[in-house]
Amino acid sequence: MPTPPAPTTPPDAGAPARRPAARRRGPGWVPREHGAWAMLVVPVLVGAALTSPTWRNGLLLVTWLVAYLAFHATGLWLRASRRPRYLPPVRAYGIAVVVLGGTLLAAAPGLLRWAPVYGVLLATSLACSLRRADRSWLNDGVTVGAAVLMTVVSAGLGRDGTPPATALTGTWVPPGADDTAAWAVTAVLAGYFLGTVPYVKTLLRERGSRAVLAVSAGWHAVLVLAAGAVLVARLADGRSGGTGAAVALVVVALALLARAVLVPRRRPWPSPKAIGFGEIAATLAVTTTALTLPSLLP
Repeated sequence: MPTPPAPTTPPDAGAPARRPAARRRGPGWVPREHGAWAMLVVPVLVGAALTSPTWRNGLLLVTWLVAYLAFHATGLWLRASRRPRYLPPVRAYGIAVVVLGGTLLAAAPGLLRWAPVYGVLLATSLACSLRRADRSWLNDGVTVGAAVLMTVVSAGLGRDGTPPATALTGTWVPPGADDTAAWAVTAVLAGYFLGTVPYVKTLLRERGSRAVLAVSAGWHAVLVLAAGAVLVARLADGRSGGTGAAVALVVVALALLARAVLVPRRRPWPSPKAIGFGEIAATLAVTTTALTLPSLLP
């Protein structure tokens, strides 16, 4: 009588059952530019602090952040030749911006006076994305400009700012444009954040480039001269108030110049994490100093 064949073992017997592959979320939902968040948040918070924050400042911040998500997703979609898989975040964030923006405008219709300014900035940046020039100097400058202008926009919504329900008739004056302190702080934040563009390039995409290093060092040297001019004007004015703020401005500008010159020369190169922590520290120092600037004004 023949012996029956031994039972065969399935190839996967004893191995854990395979779980179905998780469906990965499509691109465009979460930006990878983590350093952009400070530049987005700080101007809105500083503008609100200058004129006493209200609930409108909170709504502005949420709307602004969602608008950035929509902007990022749209830029990615354009650079990807408008492929359908990049469209869902554009659609979702776009709808959210319409809802939030409509609510904000209903509470502060005077914000529509900023529409021409941000329309030009948005069109320029999206054109750069369409040309796959999103890392260009032009696009970097435009995005920084849009971010720092939120200082004045946010100041206009504060309790002591331009009334948020201002009618749209009359002279074209952006909300908060009559607030000298808001514009002075905006100038300081603009100087700092514009300086981060060449500085970060010297550490990442343009490592070793003497030209970019020269631009970065030169820009920060101009900031030192500007801060020094403020200090000299304060001392010549003869008023005691605000001298400490002017000195702090010079100290911070000198520290930023030293960072722009010395850090790119370090070996080994700083890690992205170290660069990020350095940016957080610098942003806190600049923000704290900027908030003291109103004491310099008459």
